Amino acid sequence: MKILVVGSGGREHTIVWKLSQSPNAEKIYCAPGNYGISKLAECVDIKVDDFDALTAFAKEKEIDLTVVGPDDPLVAGIVDAFEKEGLRVFGPRANAAIIEGSKVYSKELMKKYNIPTAAYEVFDNSADALAYVKEQNKYPTVIKAEGLALGKGVIIAQNYDEAAEAIADIMDKKIFGESGNRVVIEEFLTGPEVSVLSFTDGKTIVPMVTAQDHKRAYDNDMGPNTGGMGTFSPSRTYTDEMAQYTYDNILVPTMNALNAEGRTFKGIIFFGLMMTPDGVKVIEYNARFGDPETQVVLPRLKTDLLEIFNAVVDERLGEVNVEWEDNAAVCVICASGGYPKKYQTGYEISGIDAAESRGDVTVFHAGTKGADGKCVTSGGRVLGVTALDENLDKAIKKAYEAVGDINFTDMHFRKDIGIK
Repeated sequence: MKILVVGSGGREHTIVWKLSQSPNAEKIYCAPGNYGISKLAECVDIKVDDFDALTAFAKEKEIDLTVVGPDDPLVAGIVDAFEKEGLRVFGPRANAAIIEGSKVYSKELMKKYNIPTAAYEVFDNSADALAYVKEQNKYPTVIKAEGLALGKGVIIAQNYDEAAEAIADIMDKKIFGESGNRVVIEEFLTGPEVSVLSFTDGKTIVPMVTAQDHKRAYDNDMGPNTGGMGTFSPSRTYTDEMAQYTYDNILVPTMNALNAEGRTFKGIIFFGLMMTPDGVKVIEYNARFGDPETQVVLPRLKTDLLEIFNAVVDERLGEVNVEWEDNAAVCVICASGGYPKKYQTGYEISGIDAAESRGDVTVFHAGTKGADGKCVTSGGRVLGVTALDENLDKAIKKAYEAVGDINFTDMHFRKDIGIK
């Protein structure tokens, strides 16, 4: 098969890397891709939101399957655009991707179908939101921009001043643009978090191995929220009983709810979950692979990823036996100094080959590009260094040894990934 992967980050590098292992992957293109992806696929300079150019390219190259990585094009209807042209594409249509595109919609869906989640209220102006926060007087409280915000649209306010600042930033200053036209204010849930990504074709839903993400920029979960500073798989605290409860009360009901609403979901549903004292509850849905969760989940997949993608598109996922390795994976993000705020790019990166020579270490590129034959930084999150081993502690040690091989100016990484 000829395959086109849409996107340019660490998630897309991981998808390309895994697809390249399939005996049926004849040729892989990636639009727009990055330096690391260019070693495995032919990169094409087309932006992820240029649906006309992407569909024209897919037709010209006779692409057999397009795989969409990021959330923005999915929510904007890239799958609908490809299907309209008679092209095979992996991912949810816009009317199903709304579970990520609108936090208001997803909360209302969960309430309607009794899917366990935090109590919440929705506001479309900052005065009412502020009045509600003051009246509730419960902290921490969670404030979410309704729409997409690069994984940074959720603020946990520890007091009234922080809540007021978050509401002003989102609704009045519009730091996330139109995504902040409405906010969801919800109760703060306590307990360990876990990410459960799942394949679904609308008839069958198959959970992947668990992962846990570290969102804060600095050690001990300090500093601003980021798109993710590292991940590990499996979770240390998610039991078989919790997995069964989640499957019965969250995964299957979500798939069925979307079907009942006429929004059949085919692709990846990412369930962000909290293991609370009152049971597992949904924090959020994503309509695609997580980043950097993908960098620890896909390396543990035994089954041919291309076979799974094709089964989802053809609505025969129930016929595929999805198998996983009995091991552990850790991914440490090497970021530009200053991320997620102001940072410089264009610095040369060294040591990637040394890191990967360690065995069971793969360096996934997130924000890199080629310049004069060299690999240089081009984003906030630059690399994801993933190590596999028989257990988490060994994988953590191996990942950090590999990070030690890598160097670029102002490189920043957390030193406690996988510890909690």
